[in-house]
Amino acid sequence: MNDVSQPWEAAIRAGDRRAIARAISATEQGGPAARAIALAVAPHVGRAHVVGVTGAPGAGKSTFIDALLGEYLARGQRVAVVAIDPSSPITGGAVLGDRVRMGEHGAHENIFIRSLASRGHLGGLSRTTSEIVDVLDASGFDTIIVETVGAGQSEVEIAKIADTRLVVCPPGLGDNVQAIKAGILEIADVLIVSKGDLPAAEATVRDLKEMLRLRRASAVPVPVLKTAAPKREGIGAVIDAVIAHAANAGRGRRFTAPDRGSPSMGSKTPATADIMRLATRDPFVNAVGIRCVDAGPGRATVALDVGDTHINFNGKCHGGVIFTLADTAFGLASNSHGLIAVGIDAHITYHVAAQAGDTLTATAVEVSRTRKIAVYRIEVTRADGMLVASFTGTVYVLARPNEAGEARG
Repeated sequence: MNDVSQPWEAAIRAGDRRAIARAISATEQGGPAARAIALAVAPHVGRAHVVGVTGAPGAGKSTFIDALLGEYLARGQRVAVVAIDPSSPITGGAVLGDRVRMGEHGAHENIFIRSLASRGHLGGLSRTTSEIVDVLDASGFDTIIVETVGAGQSEVEIAKIADTRLVVCPPGLGDNVQAIKAGILEIADVLIVSKGDLPAAEATVRDLKEMLRLRRASAVPVPVLKTAAPKREGIGAVIDAVIAHAANAGRGRRFTAPDRGSPSMGSKTPATADIMRLATRDPFVNAVGIRCVDAGPGRATVALDVGDTHINFNGKCHGGVIFTLADTAFGLASNSHGLIAVGIDAHITYHVAAQAGDTLTATAVEVSRTRKIAVYRIEVTRADGMLVASFTGTVYVLARPNEAGEARG
């Protein structure tokens, strides 16, 4: 599997279930194959909505997720589930039994479920969860659900990966003091009271709402929803709340995590995380569909899947879209040093046409830099390696920090 760039990449993107399963296994094992997979899928990530489901052991997370799957299917979505099971501290093994509770929908062609062992990794996830989510994202799933191990107040690593975090709370959560404690309840974007047909459910709803009233008076409201998963009660309201949160908060949280590794580098520098954050906060870039897949001091790589909205009157990718892609890489690379860089000159040469279905990648590299002036070279290529456009840009560097520089300072 060392050469994933051609047949394996195509199979993963086509949603081939065997290819996806084998890519996940290789990612878990690590080594050259895992690195090759990460490089292959990197230009194709950033589209899926990642939903984290966490909560105490016995809260009913797996049964709740099975109900979510039924509702997502009814809405025409393709959904993948990554379920993390705890590893035995004695044998090192794991039961991997979450899919048993998701059996009703596990065989559906639009559902993919993979159980992973935590392998002693703390925080509620496994070491390779983020990379496995990338594989599923590149496979075209609309929603990726990540279920943590049974978590307490400190297992909050899911906050770095999931765009929307659901915390499942069983009835009888505890007194108000327990509910107010810092930890897992704080990361919730939506709070779920499971087993809502039990007598203590209403009291738990009240406790959670009181906790939110005391601690989140000025924050975005966090819904508290009661569900009874076996009866499918309240599940539609949960997905409505998840969709509403995604519309407000966006996607791609995992790309802004400071400790996320970059597939083209051994580890991510602080500058890389800041550049990724700049890209995710750019509304124009997000509206066009451009995503940053790699970055570092003096360089940036962005990608775009050409769709119908990017096509001109001749049926080819609009030249302005290609320019925008190159200019985005130019802007991120030139601002990677933490100072505001203002574009003062740019030239682009188009070599071949692109069309709907192509994935275009723009890579910017710093050619020269003085205290005030920096020059960058950008190449836009198709997935088959064909050069689509060449771009050169010059910036004037101000003595003021940009948002990335302020974060680093």
